[in-house]
Amino acid sequence: MKVRRIGAYGICRDAAGRVLLAHNSELSAFPGLWTLPGGGVEQGEHPDDTVLREFAEETGLQVRITGLHSVTADVFRLPHTDTWEHTDRIIYDVEIVGGDLRDEASGTTDRVAWITPGEIPLMPFTAGVLGLPVAPSDVPGDPELPERRTNQRFAAYGIVTDPAGRVLLTRIAPGYPGAGRWHLPGGGTDHGELPKAALARELVEETGQHGRVTGLVGISHRHDPAALGPEGVPLDWHAVRAVFRVVVDRPTEPVVTEEAGGSTEAARWFDQVTVGEMALTDVAASAVRRLARETAHRGRGLWDLG
Repeated sequence: MKVRRIGAYGICRDAAGRVLLAHNSELSAFPGLWTLPGGGVEQGEHPDDTVLREFAEETGLQVRITGLHSVTADVFRLPHTDTWEHTDRIIYDVEIVGGDLRDEASGTTDRVAWITPGEIPLMPFTAGVLGLPVAPSDVPGDPELPERRTNQRFAAYGIVTDPAGRVLLTRIAPGYPGAGRWHLPGGGTDHGELPKAALARELVEETGQHGRVTGLVGISHRHDPAALGPEGVPLDWHAVRAVFRVVVDRPTEPVVTEEAGGSTEAARWFDQVTVGEMALTDVAASAVRRLARETAHRGRGLWDLG
């Protein structure tokens, strides 16, 4: 069985450059390894709130987010099972603003300590984030294993521009949440897929374009308890989205290449005037406003991201 979860974690350093790490307890799937403090995103919870909550639970400390470090994903077989767990991981930089350092009681961690990386056994994602050698993720022997469905989805989207300053948008097909609105290219990651790889795949499927990722813009989420699926079935839908900047150096006429019945019905390049007049999804509108503020502050054109 394939399963999925989303986690949020924090990198906190002291003046000596040591990192605050938590030791996995016997209640953890991977006891004995050290990890960045953090944990699973609950249904409807923004990952920003997750990392603050989990940090307090595991360390006794109150922290604030100072930056978005990275997003990644890995797959591991849960010990003594036939379950392959894919975890999408959002990594933040954080700093302490209050509380007293203490160990978690009766949880999946049992110790916290300031540690110099490289001295102890680490969870693979923690090692990777800290720039240390990483053991490869597990790969299911049977790629056709069934996946347990969940109403929580992790997705990767792109604010996609070309050298002429146009922005690429896709229109959501009928029967999907947000139908008829223009959206950022991208979509849900597959089991075992990294966010950037998912975005590259979705960009080709939805628009026929090949782009290069130039940066990570931010994390957003949308929780709609009353959302309706493609067949009109109610579902408590929670989407967590990583938004990247993408440049298409050699743009072509957009073509939707995904299979019929997919969530995208059209794709188009828009100039910066026209895009402001379109009916946009919340994530697309937010991304456009954010870029407008950033580029205005730098005194450059709206879509000059070079």
